[in-house]
Amino acid sequence: MLNSLGLVSAPTIWSSSSLSSSKNFTTVLWILDRRAYFDVKYQIKVLTQIARNNCFARQLPIVRACGSGHLLRHHLVSSRISMNRRVKHNSPISAVLTDDNTTMTSMEDDIENIGILDTDQGLEPFKEHFRYRMSRYVDQKMQFEKYEGGLEEFAKGYLKFGFNREDGGIVYREWAPAAQEAQLIGDFNGWDGSNHKMEKNQFGVWSITIPDSGGKPAIPHGSRVKFQFKHGNGIWVDRIPAWIKYATVDPTKFAAPYDGVYWEPPHAERYEFKYPRPPKPNAPRIYEAHVGMSSSEPRVNSYREFADDVLPRIRENNYNTVQLMAVMEHSYYASFGYHVTNFFAASSRSGTPEDLKYLIDKAHSLGLRVLMDVVHSHASNNVTDGLNGFDVGQSSQESYFHTGNRGYHMLWDSRLFNYANWEVLRFLLSNLRWWIEEFKFDGFRFDGVTSMLYHHHGINMPFTGNYNEYFSEATDVDAVVYLMLANCLVHNILPDATVIAEDVSGMPGIGLPVSMGGIGFDYRLAMAIPDRWIDYLKNKKDEEWSMKEISWSLTNRRYTEKCVAYAESHDQAIVGDKTIAFLLMDQEMYSGMSSLTAACPTVERGIALHKMIHFITMALGGEGYLNFMGNEFGHPEWIDFPREGNGWSYEKCRRQWNLVDTDYLKYKFMNAFDRAMNMLDDKFSFLASTKQIVSSTNEEDKVIVFERGDLVFVFNFHPENTYEGYKVGCDLPGKYSVALDSDAWEFGGHGRVAHDADHFTSPEGIPGVPETNFNNRPNSFKVLSPPRTCVVYYRVEESQENHNNIESFNVQGTLVADILAEQENLEPSTTMEADVLAKPDNPKEPATIENDVDDVSLRKIGDLGAEEIVEGASDD
Repeated sequence: MLNSLGLVSAPTIWSSSSLSSSKNFTTVLWILDRRAYFDVKYQIKVLTQIARNNCFARQLPIVRACGSGHLLRHHLVSSRISMNRRVKHNSPISAVLTDDNTTMTSMEDDIENIGILDTDQGLEPFKEHFRYRMSRYVDQKMQFEKYEGGLEEFAKGYLKFGFNREDGGIVYREWAPAAQEAQLIGDFNGWDGSNHKMEKNQFGVWSITIPDSGGKPAIPHGSRVKFQFKHGNGIWVDRIPAWIKYATVDPTKFAAPYDGVYWEPPHAERYEFKYPRPPKPNAPRIYEAHVGMSSSEPRVNSYREFADDVLPRIRENNYNTVQLMAVMEHSYYASFGYHVTNFFAASSRSGTPEDLKYLIDKAHSLGLRVLMDVVHSHASNNVTDGLNGFDVGQSSQESYFHTGNRGYHMLWDSRLFNYANWEVLRFLLSNLRWWIEEFKFDGFRFDGVTSMLYHHHGINMPFTGNYNEYFSEATDVDAVVYLMLANCLVHNILPDATVIAEDVSGMPGIGLPVSMGGIGFDYRLAMAIPDRWIDYLKNKKDEEWSMKEISWSLTNRRYTEKCVAYAESHDQAIVGDKTIAFLLMDQEMYSGMSSLTAACPTVERGIALHKMIHFITMALGGEGYLNFMGNEFGHPEWIDFPREGNGWSYEKCRRQWNLVDTDYLKYKFMNAFDRAMNMLDDKFSFLASTKQIVSSTNEEDKVIVFERGDLVFVFNFHPENTYEGYKVGCDLPGKYSVALDSDAWEFGGHGRVAHDADHFTSPEGIPGVPETNFNNRPNSFKVLSPPRTCVVYYRVEESQENHNNIESFNVQGTLVADILAEQENLEPSTTMEADVLAKPDNPKEPATIENDVDDVSLRKIGDLGAEEIVEGASDD
């Protein structure tokens, strides 16, 4: 959520395989900055030594909180939990947490062996930084083990705080150490709390037990409740309980305040999950969606409508993961869900918690995993409805947020958490476990991670790739440790979880395991990629597009750290910006999208480049792919949530599914290609392949040739030139056939590429001597490459030839047949039927004219030099 920060992003510059080119540069930076760094290094070294002696100087407040946590545990946690409970950890430091007899020397050795330094020697000057934050992480886990029974037990806070059933009654607990008096009010007592006063223990936790009455709960399910307390100046205030599981607002009153709702439905009304979680895919193909704006009508859509109407569309387009935005309750709809008010409550606009469970179960039944867009980077500034209402001027240790400027985000107008506070850690970590266990989410996309990682929150920070930008006093180690704990927790309770970081800075190690000294995310969003496309579409003519620059933007990521690539997300669709389709075709989308007539030049260019931009981003940009709801078919216009500036209109807060469903409109072509490229990955798993080689970025021809897995991709961005007999390099010898062709008729193209043509390779140069090869590839074959097209070739295995009297296995045809079959709810066609379907009306045999390719480059993931690249940032 950083699009307003004015950030300048650099994806990542150095990697383990780029050391030869970056080591000297790193050394120069180290020498230039040595005097300033020495002081920091000395301070960190001293702090680390203090940490080893189990007395953290910078963590003194949390040490005090840990003490209260110890006593609090006896008050809250069942005696059945053993203080000697062991926690399993897949890391070198596991011994510290599983063996009470582990010596401090062993701990020092474990902290000394930081795996990330082995993957990138350029990080060696920052060893003390990594040792310090690792020691902080280890100490925090030891504190959880000592006082709470371990990290996993600590994250069960929702079983004690908020409302819970215990021993024939309802027990309500709330952490509000600054409150002078407190009572529970609601419908159940006529909003008079005089008979329901709460007691406060010495650690700031208020509690009350309300026995059942006549065998029924004293607080009826679905009734409204609030926490009323008196703060220092003697004023009583009403607040929604921090751990509330449902919150609603009176829809008949404009700007009405929210009410907490006691949610404990009878067993007959609780949704019971019927389907298991789908297995974790080799590579996530993510469909980012907003339930509320998913209706074709100008209104708020429901969880159940989304489940029944939209999920089948997502499955039909062969995505394997759904990422849901705006799940956590937020009082201001136009915040897109990023100003959260109630962290444990599913947004009531779209239904009840049981309705959300129905959605997730329905997704699982379709083989779709569900990720939640979780916002732990900040909280709504709303005092009446949100967590901020508990802050009544107390110290930071008595509040969820930092005090003063550190606790306020000046661009987001929101509050910032104190990640060193014991109860804040309990609240946030328990929040993650709650969504996984209660609702069966399969993982998270963490929003606004850049804001968390640095004290400056990334505001006006031009990240250039200089390592000093990532590891300095500007780094918020408290937040880094929290993210390490969060990733450890999520993967411990759900080993197959998928966790993604929305980070624009590209901090090294964010996508490496905690055991290596990383932060532990599975993927990072490749946020510089959409910026590149926006820059090109807004500021450059087609002939000015640089193949090297496009290739660089797509491949510039850290070796061994996985990325999710995307050409556009919700960021590029909100008001004030335009989608790629709208940038390409603009007004023509209103009048020129009929498929009954020939496309005008603007629409023809727009559809062709829309397919190419999304596909090359998917194929070359990362180890996963993301698309925002509607962009797969080129949804026109922007998203504008109801607000005062538009008269509270829902007109542009919806998805016009009728556009893609109407057969005589061209939107169906972009949608069909989106489905086909996802299906291609399903068949060949190229996203999960570590083999990625860019063999040609020809500026004159405007052609990019690369291999991903054993597939060969040919992208011709030239607006006019058709290349016959265009020579492309490849790794493996043999026969190649078309796997996917953006110029096929069924994708709105002209059918210029023959799908039944065989492409036989020729050896190049001296075996084993790459410099004598063609574009550093040992083999080559020739193809037809029309302008503004992308064609993928696969190697025909010998076992596939002459199978059932069919000469070759045509993947392009099979993809198309699968698409048509899914549309008709039929079984996919046979291979023979697919071959017939794939043949264009006027197939051309590729000519044998060899096209000289100059300006050749070879690049693998991680083989990136230390050149500095500055990207425009785009974050939520």
